[in-house]
Amino acid sequence: MSKLFKYWKSHIGMILVIIMLLIVQAYCDLELPSYTADIVDVGITGGGIEHIAPVKLSRETFDNICLFLTEEEMEIFSSCYDLNEGEIYSRNTDSRKKIDEIDSMIGVPVVLISNMLSQDATSLQQMKQGYEAGVISKEELLAMKEQMRQGMGDYSDMLVEGQAVAFVKQEYKQIGIDTDKIQTDYLIKKGLMMLGFAVVAMAASILAGLISSVVAAKIGMNLRESVFKKVVSFSNAEMDKFSTASLITRSTNDIQQVQMVTVMMLRMVMYAPVLAVGGIIKVLSTRTGLDWIIVLAVLLIMGIVLLLMAIALPKFKIMQMLMDKLNLVSREILTGVLVIRAFGREKQEEERFDAANQELMKTQLFTNRVMTFMMPCMMFIMNGITVLIVWMGAKGIDKGNLQVGDMMAFITYAMMIIMSFLLLTMISIMLPRAGVAASRIDEVIQTRATISDAEDAAEADEKLGNVSGVVKFDNVSFKYPGAEEHALEGLSFTACPGKTTAIIGSTGCGKSTLIHLIPRFYDVTEGKITIDGVDIRKLSQHKLRSLLGFVPQKGVLFSGDIESNIKFGGDFINDQDMKLAAQIAQATEFIEGKTEGYASEISQGGTNVSGGQKQRLSIARAIAKKPKVFLFDDSFSALDYKTDVVLRKALNENISDATVIIVAQRISTILHADQIIVLDEGKIAGIGTHEELLRNCESYQEIAKSQLSEAELKGGRA
Repeated sequence: MSKLFKYWKSHIGMILVIIMLLIVQAYCDLELPSYTADIVDVGITGGGIEHIAPVKLSRETFDNICLFLTEEEMEIFSSCYDLNEGEIYSRNTDSRKKIDEIDSMIGVPVVLISNMLSQDATSLQQMKQGYEAGVISKEELLAMKEQMRQGMGDYSDMLVEGQAVAFVKQEYKQIGIDTDKIQTDYLIKKGLMMLGFAVVAMAASILAGLISSVVAAKIGMNLRESVFKKVVSFSNAEMDKFSTASLITRSTNDIQQVQMVTVMMLRMVMYAPVLAVGGIIKVLSTRTGLDWIIVLAVLLIMGIVLLLMAIALPKFKIMQMLMDKLNLVSREILTGVLVIRAFGREKQEEERFDAANQELMKTQLFTNRVMTFMMPCMMFIMNGITVLIVWMGAKGIDKGNLQVGDMMAFITYAMMIIMSFLLLTMISIMLPRAGVAASRIDEVIQTRATISDAEDAAEADEKLGNVSGVVKFDNVSFKYPGAEEHALEGLSFTACPGKTTAIIGSTGCGKSTLIHLIPRFYDVTEGKITIDGVDIRKLSQHKLRSLLGFVPQKGVLFSGDIESNIKFGGDFINDQDMKLAAQIAQATEFIEGKTEGYASEISQGGTNVSGGQKQRLSIARAIAKKPKVFLFDDSFSALDYKTDVVLRKALNENISDATVIIVAQRISTILHADQIIVLDEGKIAGIGTHEELLRNCESYQEIAKSQLSEAELKGGRA
């Protein structure tokens, strides 16, 4: 999983901004339920009266409250009110701390006074007169207050607040204060504050989502760039190790997995813990006594998540491997579709694809079926918890221990906490798979190419100076990675400028392998290959390949047009060079026969031109580069005999200063080569001209007998 998080390092600044925005969003979201509770409990039930301490009260009520206060409390209470004309006391402080102190101080006295007035108004007057006459002591009055407090039990504060607010509301009406206006103003104020929090939460959510998407998109872009650059640097050995199908999967599906999970983690996973912790704090601050329900819900959720993940996790890695396998089968079938049709193997290949597809589907279905249990279970827990809260809360409301608004807020906070765990659960489904994908991507990025530039490559490049193009094999041997036997062994020969060196031999003798060693598609196992006396391993790969004009056995064209394909060797190739190269490669006739000429479109892979045309354009591409060394890997096989002869003649006339190395199957192609090297099971069986080899090389004689007539063998010519 650490592989996934290490891609975040370069975006730490933006991630911190996202975290700050999510904290703001969570704070706003967590404030809304408490405001809803205030609207229900204070705005509707309490008539908009927030505090027991009245804004204004009559002198009579003020004196009645003072009856049940200690001397110290009376001093504090009196200091917060001023007597106005008309025998009305007005509160002279808006300090929240001071008002809360007065609330706790006068709550029980106000309830006591309210009860006495509702039962018998004269009893309170008699008690007041008795106190003034000294018949009733202060201690007796305070004892009455304490007795009432104890009679209310554990929920005394809640009961006191409800009854005291009702008394204050009645007091306001008696002194002429518009209680309807108080209620309306309170509801408008709280409503506007809720709207403000909602707008801020929405803005924070949008910004966090936007930045998360940008970060994930940049991570995906950087990963694709890193993987592409690394793959381009791979030698054939690394390409064989990973396989093309797997590299495509890692570059597309795996990076998409990482990108998608990154968005979800930045947007949801970071938000969920903040919301859950905040929700728990808010729940603990509510006076409901239902905290145990949240603990029960969390335990149930964690148990379900752990059980389902333990079942599903092992399948995620298998799923990615099966995706590779399916891509491999698909690629093989699609690239070999003509051969499949020619041999009538459509049904068998369909069955092979179906087997790989079915295997992947079964694994995906298993994980999906396991994870489908998660959402119903979570919804069952959420609904069950809601019912339990309402059931227990209703009992509390019936007893007067709980307010409706507090219960509503508790339900909302409980749902927030459960939803937070649900979000974490959802990402936990995707995180393991993304972790596997990140490991697979990192495996490609961290793979060190077996062929790399030497530390002093720049010095070797300068030392090479003006290149003449002498290619020398000095006791070269090569074996493929993991192979036990050498594919080539003990090769020694020199290919000189202005001369053509041809390589011929039976199928599988190592001809293409030999020519692939020169551009360092593979490195020699033993011995060395030099150009003008400099070991090619000491040159930079860019310098080495700039000297070579390589034409592969299978012509490869790129999407674009004919001009872009011939000028593929570099921007230095002008139109004159392009046309000359096309002329030498015998491609002018079919190019100029097209309506748009050199601007004619070439589809991906060159599928809209014939094999011979594709090969001639590949040859023209190499010629236009004007290299010092030409490498033709059986590049004339798709040409007819006449075109082959004319093309080779044009090559000899126009590139007489370059070294030419040709791999061929047909003797007619290399008949007039200055030097022919015969390979047999990876070893040199003979070196010489056509006539010399006919006389003294048995392997060459066998090849010649299979391709040439008796007259041609005797005459020594094609």
